[in-house]
Amino acid sequence: MDFTQFNLDPRLMVGIKKSGYDVATPIQEAAIPAAVRGRDIIGTAQTGTGKTAAFVIPILNKLLNGQRGVARALIVTPTRELAEQIHDVVKVLSAGTKIRSATIYGGVGANPQIQALRNGAEILVACPGRLLDLIEQGHAKMNHIELLVLDEADRMFDMGFLPDVKRIIKAVPLQRQTMLFSATFPSEIEVLAGMALKQPQKIAMGIIKPAHTVTHALYPVPPHLKSALLLELLKRTDTDSVLIFTRTKYRAQKVSQQIMRAGFKVTSLHGDRSQGQRQAALKGFKDGTHPIMVATDIAARGLDVESISHVINYDMPDTADAYIHRIGRTGRAQRTGDAFTLVTHEDNDMIRTLERIMGSPLKRETVEGFDYTAPAPPKTDHGGHGRGAPRNDSRRPPKPAYTPKSYGRNRLAPRKK
Repeated sequence: MDFTQFNLDPRLMVGIKKSGYDVATPIQEAAIPAAVRGRDIIGTAQTGTGKTAAFVIPILNKLLNGQRGVARALIVTPTRELAEQIHDVVKVLSAGTKIRSATIYGGVGANPQIQALRNGAEILVACPGRLLDLIEQGHAKMNHIELLVLDEADRMFDMGFLPDVKRIIKAVPLQRQTMLFSATFPSEIEVLAGMALKQPQKIAMGIIKPAHTVTHALYPVPPHLKSALLLELLKRTDTDSVLIFTRTKYRAQKVSQQIMRAGFKVTSLHGDRSQGQRQAALKGFKDGTHPIMVATDIAARGLDVESISHVINYDMPDTADAYIHRIGRTGRAQRTGDAFTLVTHEDNDMIRTLERIMGSPLKRETVEGFDYTAPAPPKTDHGGHGRGAPRNDSRRPPKPAYTPKSYGRNRLAPRKK
């Protein structure tokens, strides 16, 4: 289905063509007509399927008619990075319409955001905390909001924003159109949906399994050899765009430093970095200045970077949902991608969970020539493990030595010369 069949305002076609859209993705094909008719929507979709445009296009279509110069649409999202990415989509799709948008989030000065509100931004893309601050200070007026979007609702719940989101819902008019998007629906999100939406149309696009365009591989390795194996993988992999996930901020910084010392161009994205540093890291990763980025789960959702070829889990995530969102950064929009995960004995339970979800075993791989039997360095007793230290405990009985076997061909692409 192409975009001319949606019966949209002709003025939107400029931005749609500028965006490079030709044929609608399944979530767009299902959501746009319902949203244009004014229906409330509960949407679930695999990451990288065009979900943002599925709610931005109906918003723009409505705002082209009616009052201008006041905030009429509010998009609430959990992170500053996702807010900026949604804002970028709004700016491209609104080309030629003169509809103004603004981002509102903490970590930066509020004055430019207040000025954008005074200048009459019609679309607000906001994180909950700063938005509530500006509402309470009288800078952000919610009385004209006609469309409310709650994006990544389960992520907002995970980050503790649910009370703030409920306050925002109470601050906007009762007579409005609401769209809620969530990858999963824990009971708290179902309660929120019941509170915020009226007779919603439910649109689900198969988010139970990871995208079929991603190829998975597990790399069994002793904990003390993780970094060495990671560097060996990077040496043998086309490193045009590689996203590496760690469990903690401490380890993200440590691993990025190890990669840099090995001669790679790398940046990092985690909660200890300032907003300016985070924006610079994303920019450098997107434009290829730093083809490798090490990140915590702050980047697992909503990170919109085209053509990420590999996602590497330095640490296995704590939940299957987190795994699906991490590896969803590659294999986007029908492109193919690879997901490598370094695994230890402690990850066996999560491996079994993932294999049940995917309905088949995950292939185990080894790196030819890598010494899996190298001994661990002698331990120094610092009175316990610090934050971000490996989970293995020297007080436990030693695990049996790794004797990895090859389970088929190694899918590592040769590194470009």
